[in-house]
This record gives sequence, structure tokens and C-alpha cells, in this order.
Amino acid sequence: MRAVAYNSPQPITAETSLIDIELPIPEARGHDLLVEIKAVSVNPADVKIRAHVAPPTDEPRVLGWDAAGIVKAVGADVTLFKPGDQVFYSGALARSGTNAEFHLVDERIVGAKPKSLDFAAAAALPLTTITAYEALFDRLKVQDPVSGAARSILIIGGAGGVGSIAIQIARVLTDLTVIATASRRETQDWVKDLGAHHVIDHSSPIAPQVAALGIGAPGFIFSTTNTDLHISDIVEVIAPQGRFALIDNPKILDVVPFMRKSASIHWELMFTRPLFETPDMIEQHRLLNRISELVDAGKIRTTLSETIGPINAANLKKAHAMVETGRMKGKAVLAGF
Repeated sequence: MRAVAYNSPQPITAETSLIDIELPIPEARGHDLLVEIKAVSVNPADVKIRAHVAPPTDEPRVLGWDAAGIVKAVGADVTLFKPGDQVFYSGALARSGTNAEFHLVDERIVGAKPKSLDFAAAAALPLTTITAYEALFDRLKVQDPVSGAARSILIIGGAGGVGSIAIQIARVLTDLTVIATASRRETQDWVKDLGAHHVIDHSSPIAPQVAALGIGAPGFIFSTTNTDLHISDIVEVIAPQGRFALIDNPKILDVVPFMRKSASIHWELMFTRPLFETPDMIEQHRLLNRISELVDAGKIRTTLSETIGPINAANLKKAHAMVETGRMKGKAVLAGF
């Protein structure tokens, strides 16, 4: 089968930063599905690993997590899907990736593809959706109000892949007032269209802009990017006993100032459940199915912003370069081989 891989960490501009290779088709066993890949999207995780992490063996490593496709075969223990089912998912950090014609994935982290979306539009959703959903409901526990705080959430980096779906989930599944940040007219219009009640500019100090809204201190803050640049504003803005979640990995993050407000701090990594095969791993299957139903009901839309072309090394290089700019809105997707 055709696949795209890398041999060593290199800048995306290097000729061999990503390469086309041939691999044998893997065999589905246990809880695994063998999925024929129809579309994939590119996330910051793909870019960071390609640029900084050497493959664990001497063999080329296939990257890619977000995918949509068709189940071709199932392992002996599979009960949730059958051959012919159309699915979408984000795979496991420690397994071979989705940038291949066929891919193995545990059924417990797979959802039924929204019927109303094509494969490309569906492939834009899984990783960011799982990240946003887990951050909101498993980490921040937005269903439990913070005493005395405004019933609101500040989403920093609202136009990116995670922010774009977090805004929608918060609007559809909670009663929170959604404040999103975006720095350009194009991205500000994007987050407004996704449903943010208020949009502020994160290229200027955030705290005064939130205060000017006159709605009080938000009980919840979700930072999707550049947390270290905004940490002083986050400390100032968050309500006493508020909850703060982040998904990036700043080299240094001084959390001591949060102590005065007894604020809790939560990291979200959607790969944790499959990486450790936690007992509640199947929650990712359930939440993807729930989002799929909301998409088909017209309540949530895909965050696909650009389809680049078929899945090959040249097009994946283009997508990686786009993500590396840090200026994307939504998601870039590749479809077909």
C-alpha cells in the first residue's frame, strides 16, 4: 500500500522531510478495524513530531491521526463496527499513522462518520473535536458552575482547529457565554460565524478587553495556543476558584500566581486514553458518535477550511507548511490517493 513517512526530523523545506513509500497492508486483530483511508487532516501534533521527534526504530515512521474512511476488515473482538461502515477518528499516538492507504485503529476510539459530510469534511473533525470535548467536559467540567463567577468561557485562539470546534460545542451543549479571541479581521469574522458571543483581539492585552464586556470574571478559560504569552492576562481574568485548561506545551509556565485565586489548572491531551488504554477509553467512541449526530442535525459544522489534494508527500508538505505558519483558520485536509 502507498504511505507517506519520514526518516528523521527535518525542516519541512527539506527534500526528504516527508517521503512516499510502499508498505504491506496490515491485518486487523483483536479490537482493531482495518480502515481504507479516504481523507486525512493535518494537526500541530503532526508538525511537531515530524520536526523534532526521531522515529523510534530505523524504519520510516508514518504520521497522521485524523482520518475518515471505510472499514474493510475487523478483528475477532470487534463489536461496534462491521466491514462497509463509514467511520471517522483520530488514532493513537504510539501507533502507525493515517497517512497510508490502509490503517489499523482500535474500535473504541472510532465514531460513525456523519452521513451529511463527505470524507474530507469529516476528516477535519476528530482530533480537535475530542480535544475540545474532553477539555470542556472532562477537564474544566463546565457543567458544574463556579460559585460567583460569570457563566462564561474564554477561548484563546478561537480560529484554530480546536478553538473552532470548541466554540460550537460550547454553544450547542452548554449555556455558557462564549468569548473567543482572534487577531485578524478574517479570523474574527470566522469565530463570529461559528457562534462566539464576543470576539476580542489576543494581539492586545486580553484582560482589559474582557473587563470591558461588563459580564464579570469568567469561570472557565481554555487556551489553545501561545499560553505562555497570555498567562498574566489569564491569571488576571479568571474568577476566583475558576478552572483553566490548556493544550499546548510552553517551555516554561509559571502557575504560582494562580494560587491566590485557588484556580485549578488542567492539561488536555486527547491521546491519553488510547495511549494508556484507560478503562474509559470507549468514551471517545461515544463522544464522536454524539458529535456525528449533532452534525447531521445541522447543529455543528465541519471546520474544514481548505482541501489541498490527494494524499502524497508533496501535498502533505504543503499542509505541514500551512500549519507551521500559525495563522490557519480551521483545518487543512487531503483526500484520496
